[in-house]
Amino acid sequence: MTDTDMAGHDHATDFGTDPTRAALLKAMLPHVPAEGWSDRAFEAAAREAEVTLSEARAAAPRRGLDLAAEWHRQADRALVRRLRAADLSGLRMRDRIAFAIKARTEETSEREVLRRSTALFSLPQNASLGAHLLWETADLIWDALGDTSRDGNWYSKRATLAAVLASVVLYRLGDESPGLERTRAFIDRRIDDVMAFEKWKAGARDNPVLRHVAGPIGWLMGQIHAPERPDLPGGWKEK
Repeated sequence: MTDTDMAGHDHATDFGTDPTRAALLKAMLPHVPAEGWSDRAFEAAAREAEVTLSEARAAAPRRGLDLAAEWHRQADRALVRRLRAADLSGLRMRDRIAFAIKARTEETSEREVLRRSTALFSLPQNASLGAHLLWETADLIWDALGDTSRDGNWYSKRATLAAVLASVVLYRLGDESPGLERTRAFIDRRIDDVMAFEKWKAGARDNPVLRHVAGPIGWLMGQIHAPERPDLPGGWKEK
């Protein structure tokens, strides 16, 4: 995939890359497996990054939660670079999606950090942010692979892929196979689910049995419009 293929789809690289936040994240990651994204780990990271607590809180107002989100987005930015460097032109769409998800999984290879992050975003007060981050990643992948839909299909594609991404994270947490072989096989199976749904949507229009349902649904999907970035579902503008 060339830079031209990615043109116009750089929103994932626009996430906050504040140098203080980046330094805090780098210093905090070694503490996360034992202490989680806690205030104690955050304060230790500030000391090790040689920034005052005030400076640290200015860069990450929600402390560990902001750094956990930055860790997720850091992996998204790495995925953008990998997709730009990869030549996917000879692959089927299902294989392109599988490649992207496998590459994204490799960017968060630290299982204990991933486990702590999953637990953090599973808390009720953080669930909206967790869902928003998954949606960002799904949006990034579909955009990078050339999706141009701006109607209801924009939502259905990203909702389906976000669900796959969530299931892959949970499966990966229990996978101890060499090279994450089981997770990679799981991704292939789940991508089949995504493509089966897309195939069903395409075929429903031509199926005489489903046509009476597909027609109204297709009309409704056409009336829905994708949001303007960065206002993705579940998100808010950070201060």
